[in-house]
Amino acid sequence: MRISDIEFYLVSLDARAASHSAQSLLVRVATESMLEGWGESQVSSTAGQLEGQRQAVLAALVGHSIFDVEEALSLDAMADPALACAVEMAMWDLIGRATEQPLCHLWGGAYRRRIPLAVRLATDPPDSTVRHARELAEHSLATQIITSCGEVLGDVAAIAQVREAAGDRACLRLDGASQYTVEEARDLCSQLEDDSLQFFLDPLSADHADELAALSRQVNVPLGVSATIARPADVAAMSRSRGPQHVAIELPRVGGIARARECATVATACGLSPSLGRCVSGGVALAAMLQLAASTPGLSLANECTFHERRDELLIEPLEISDGMMTLPQAPGLGVEVDRAKVEQLQVSAQ
Repeated sequence: MRISDIEFYLVSLDARAASHSAQSLLVRVATESMLEGWGESQVSSTAGQLEGQRQAVLAALVGHSIFDVEEALSLDAMADPALACAVEMAMWDLIGRATEQPLCHLWGGAYRRRIPLAVRLATDPPDSTVRHARELAEHSLATQIITSCGEVLGDVAAIAQVREAAGDRACLRLDGASQYTVEEARDLCSQLEDDSLQFFLDPLSADHADELAALSRQVNVPLGVSATIARPADVAAMSRSRGPQHVAIELPRVGGIARARECATVATACGLSPSLGRCVSGGVALAAMLQLAASTPGLSLANECTFHERRDELLIEPLEISDGMMTLPQAPGLGVEVDRAKVEQLQVSAQ
């Protein structure tokens, strides 16, 4: 079964909790027998740039077996990890559909069938954070992510306010977005209770890897890393540095499902706690996250889900959140069906 066609769709997804929109790349990979698979990723390319990238990927992959995922990932046309993520995801979806199995069955089976979710709190306007935290807690979404404002006192106040609004059962994470200096991050951690946060993600920029390892040994707040994790070797290097104990793996950053599984496996083997990090999704990438989390024992923490933020969903049957979790889809492949009419309606045209 060989690849005969590849289509790219850049779509605009409106955010419920913010005034801005996000763009997502949908990739459709088809075979000569008209079987199709879908993938999704967040990319920085414009619609005009994507057409040239599509032509390069099509030329490289046409005629290749859908099962040759590792070979596809090694091609020059797949050098962009975010682009590779969407194409590889579509190939995996095809493999599942061809074998008539949900993807988790091809990766060792469903270790868990309900996936715990972490959600990011709204920040615009500022007072919406507390209201959003309370609403999420009422729907049993207890693992909540606060995006740092970049100021120590502001973050300390936000954590306290969210803790009060969400209650004692809330499990909070702070995403520093690489905004702090070493001194500021140390000051922030010193002002927090030992159990204030599950972990403090990316407090420093990527240029301060050595300082991050030292910081993790100087503070009581657990630290996490996402921005510097681009391959399994980065996870191993972090373990050797005896630095942060949490790894948030973003599929577009590491290059797709296969590399994310490898990162999670290395993290678990090294005694670190992996989870799946932020990925803008209209539903397809979210389904991939569910299949991956279901079949990977080490991904036991809540995995970040942005699907609840979107007004527009690209699936015929939307995925639903219940009691802070999503149930694993059981249909073949990713387990979801894309609504082509919605995709075309939301498609961003080339300028």
